[in-house]
Parts: sequence; C-alpha cells; structure tokens
Amino acid sequence: MGRLRADAERSMRAIMAAAEEVLSANPVATMEQIAESAGVARATVHRRFASREALIEAMEVTAWREIQEAVHAARPHTAPALVALHQATANILQIKPGWRFTLAREVPLSHEAQAVRAEVMELCESVFGKLLGPGADIVWARQAYLALLGEAAHGSPPGFDADALATKVLDTLMYGVQRTA
Repeated sequence: MGRLRADAERSMRAIMAAAEEVLSANPVATMEQIAESAGVARATVHRRFASREALIEAMEVTAWREIQEAVHAARPHTAPALVALHQATANILQIKPGWRFTLAREVPLSHEAQAVRAEVMELCESVFGKLLGPGADIVWARQAYLALLGEAAHGSPPGFDADALATKVLDTLMYGVQRTA
C-alpha cells in the first residue's frame, strides 16, 4: 500500500514538473500536451487532477509550501534579521527558478496557496520591520526586495551560487547598485 502512495506522489511530481515546463513555454497549453511532456497518458493526468485549474492550484500550493519551508528554515523569529533575510533569500533563489510559471501569478488561484503566500509575506514584513526599524516603509521595502529577488531568480545562469547572489540582492536593496558592482 505504501508503494502505491510513493508511486502516486512521484507521478504527481512528474506531472507538475512537466506542467511547469510546458506552461512556462505556452501558458495556454492543454492537459494533453502536459501529459505528453510528463510521459503519461492523459487519463493519468485527469486521474490525479480533475481539471487544468486543479493542476495549477496543486502547483501553486506546492510552490508556496516550498517557499514557506525555505523562509522558516532561515529562522526569521530567532536569527538576527539580516542573517534570516540572507538565508531566506539564498533558499528562495534555489526554489524560485523551478516555478517560473506558477509563482508569476500576483494572486494564486487556490485559497490554500493564497493563505501560505500571505503568511510568507507577513514573515517578510516582520523581518524588514526588525531590520529597518520604526518609520521605515516596510511595504515598499518588501516590494523592492521581491522585485530584486524575481530578477535575480530568473536572470541566473544554471549552477549559480545562491549565497553570492543573495548577498548581491541584499546589498542592492540596502545600499544601492554602486556597492554591488
């Protein structure tokens, strides 16, 4: 019985990975195109995901859970703010490129993904509050950080050094582009 669960999990992961790749290239791709890319029958995709929207929702939940785990691994409640932010940034930079299509949505389809995303954003703002102090525009800092993070994640070559790139993102955010050259 456990083997079926593991096989089903691998199948779902393979379908989501294929969907991410196919939908990144063609956002209107069909379930049949996704199944073909995953190397499974269309019926297998439909057995795991009732609809294209259900597949995208599952992808969103999975991606945002990975981001959430990456942020929690940085110990935002206990580590010094800059240390936590650096570690979270390095962690996210390793995840984000694998979810280009899925994480591009401003508001996820799934209520569960929306809740996870909201918790991640609250943690981000909490760390910025500690780092920047009273009177800082925390929402603006978060937006600027997310823009830099997105550019870094999507402009990085394969095999990039996440720690060095995280340093560059945070130096640019905190000090501007002159210090990062």
